[in-house]
Amino acid sequence: MMLSISHISKTFNPGTVNAKTAIQDLSLEVEKGDFITVIGANGAGKSTLFGAISGSFLTDSGRIILDKTDITMMPEHKRSKSIGRLFQDPMLGSAPAMSIEENLALAAHRGTWLSRTTKKDKEDFRERLSVLGMGLEDRMKQPVGLLSGGQRQALTLLMATINPPKLLLLDEHTAALDPGTAEKVLALTERTVRENGLTCLMITHNMQSALDLGNRTIMMNSGSIVFDTSGEERKSLSVADLLARFKDKVGKELTTDRILLS
Repeated sequence: MMLSISHISKTFNPGTVNAKTAIQDLSLEVEKGDFITVIGANGAGKSTLFGAISGSFLTDSGRIILDKTDITMMPEHKRSKSIGRLFQDPMLGSAPAMSIEENLALAAHRGTWLSRTTKKDKEDFRERLSVLGMGLEDRMKQPVGLLSGGQRQALTLLMATINPPKLLLLDEHTAALDPGTAEKVLALTERTVRENGLTCLMITHNMQSALDLGNRTIMMNSGSIVFDTSGEERKSLSVADLLARFKDKVGKELTTDRILLS
């Protein structure tokens, strides 16, 4: 088991009028090599779940085990050595004033001094960039801040996986991109996860992508997992089926604001 989450809960601003229970008694078992898509309405707790896993905050209760190591109380910077995370905003995850090469060097050497970058490193960076098909291998000295959103998100994905993490968390990492660019980044994501044999959880606002990508889909509502499907059952599901399952489990229609049904 690569990731084991047992009965975690989190309430923000407890004891105040602004108290908000974001996760309640959530448990999840993730096998090594699983690629799980995560879907739910705004406020369902999807990003909060990722925050709990990556250590953005400590949970109020429960345990989180990553590759047999209890990380429940481990600080975020220590977890980051084993967990890669991409966010919705392409501006996050890279240093805009630094060049593409420098950003990759920081990722490859886990933030240590850039003088360690060798000729072999640079050749490796060039080769990895060429696979993206965006021409970035010929712009390695260019500041990252000059890249488009799609280019920057592709670079951030490469940075997050240049030293393959035990767990990759993708938090709606294509939501801010135009449809064509989002499709390219999703294809790159699928290839990167497959070729590196990564264990991955991906939040998506696209219901069809949730069924097409990976090997398992979970749906969240009010801080809990309400539906978990994989295997032959998942292969036979349509978007309409997913919506119907949600209504059956929760007793109400899924709020589809911001959610793409196709």
